[in-house]
Amino acid sequence: MELILNFKYIALPVIIIWIIGVILSLFSDKKLIVNIGNAFVLLGIFSLSIFISILWIKLERAPMRTLGETRLWYSLFLSIIGTIMYYKWKVKWSITFSILLSILFLAVNLIHPENFQKTLMPALQSYWFVPHVIVYIFAYAILGAATLLAIKGLILAYKKRFDNIIITYADNLVYIGFSFLTFGLLFGALWAKEAWGSYWTWDPKETWSFITWLLYLLYIHYRYFNRKAEKTPLWLLSLAFLFLMICWFGINYLPTAANSVHTYSQG
Repeated sequence: MELILNFKYIALPVIIIWIIGVILSLFSDKKLIVNIGNAFVLLGIFSLSIFISILWIKLERAPMRTLGETRLWYSLFLSIIGTIMYYKWKVKWSITFSILLSILFLAVNLIHPENFQKTLMPALQSYWFVPHVIVYIFAYAILGAATLLAIKGLILAYKKRFDNIIITYADNLVYIGFSFLTFGLLFGALWAKEAWGSYWTWDPKETWSFITWLLYLLYIHYRYFNRKAEKTPLWLLSLAFLFLMICWFGINYLPTAANSVHTYSQG
């Protein structure tokens, strides 16, 4: 069991399996080879799911306390979302980019290994903790996939080969991601009330999360009133994701983190 819980013994094989899967899927037009590549991708997702499940049981708590643990969930969700996009919309590069980004987050965890402690501080011992974190990380993954579409759209736009279907896909992902982001915000307020006695205190983390939420709301409204716009909404989507990343872990490295009650780990 201890060997299984050693992160590097899981992360390295998953990364290798995913790289093989991406190479087979990306550089072959033969259906059999592509299917084998996709099978490798699914095997990596399955392996990471099993690791997180075992970790949850072993820690006797949801593995969502540290940044490293949330990165595990993000890698899992993003790889699943990229795979669903591939099968639903037949967007071949979506699985490639989502898997490569998932690999990046696993690699960050390898560089900064976590200490998987069992103890939760009192503020995290709330029944709102798990739904708040898991809803937020799922929203981050969905919106991360939308950002990949935005980047792809910008590249094509500047090459004068823009395809409007890309921004339509991005819209669909943003609608879903924004819904979960809103639930995360509400769950967080309920959690804050229970943990600190107030729904909202304009803590640095809360402020950045609210700004991020507003940016995605701005994107939705901009798209509603400017259906033919191309580059501006895609840049707006990319900017919103940059703020999302700052809200997630960038805030921990800002001077204002010293005043935040939401800083639990620098990992």
